[in-house]
Amino acid sequence: MLEDRFRFSFGRVAEEYERARPPYADAGVDWALQHLELGSGARVLDLAAGTGRLTQALVARPLEVVAVEPDDEMRRVLVRSAPGIEVLAGRAEDIPLPDASVDAVTVGQAFHWFETERALAEMRRVVRGGGGFALFWNQFNHDDPLLGPVDDLLRARRPPEARRPQWRDRYDARQFGPLEERSFDEERRMSVDDVVSWVASTSPVIAAPPEEQAGIEQMVRRLGEAHAGVVTIRTYVVVARGSG
Repeated sequence: MLEDRFRFSFGRVAEEYERARPPYADAGVDWALQHLELGSGARVLDLAAGTGRLTQALVARPLEVVAVEPDDEMRRVLVRSAPGIEVLAGRAEDIPLPDASVDAVTVGQAFHWFETERALAEMRRVVRGGGGFALFWNQFNHDDPLLGPVDDLLRARRPPEARRPQWRDRYDARQFGPLEERSFDEERRMSVDDVVSWVASTSPVIAAPPEEQAGIEQMVRRLGEAHAGVVTIRTYVVVARGSG
């Protein structure tokens, strides 16, 4: 299991996390919802919702959204960023919802932190027959001239489990069916300051001592010296849908 100092580090930078993290590619969100056959009014659980980066994209579509987030500070920002929806305290391994109460589960930038078997069992419990899940990650796109070197910089600082997520090895297709995967590239205007803030909101940097954080910021700024103002972010999506 990933060390708690990484898993539970985000609450201390909740405000910065909400400002710094880029949205998920619209095309990726739409693809996932279409694959899950979620029509108008479908009820979706956004699990480990954080400050609501994915929740906001769901609310912008004709869905009924309930969000679950364990961290008090992240949840406080979530209530503000996605007003009017049901927000609950809870963890993926113990979801505070009744059986068969949602049509699908979404998870943004968090599934790799879960205890895979327990979380999948809970997701299966709360999803109605034929429902499924969609997992999202925004990545430091290795093909981008700035984000690629930034990813190399962070890679060695990530915990081993996050460098190669092991949840795939534990996934049982009998629960939700086979996995389908796609990535979606989207250009976004980001200054070097924006990229620095994004890097600062990642778990290995949050968990690092202040002097190391300062050193990482300096390295990112050096990498960004020739930055033209636009980066290509990659949203990676994994979807599975039950048959009934």
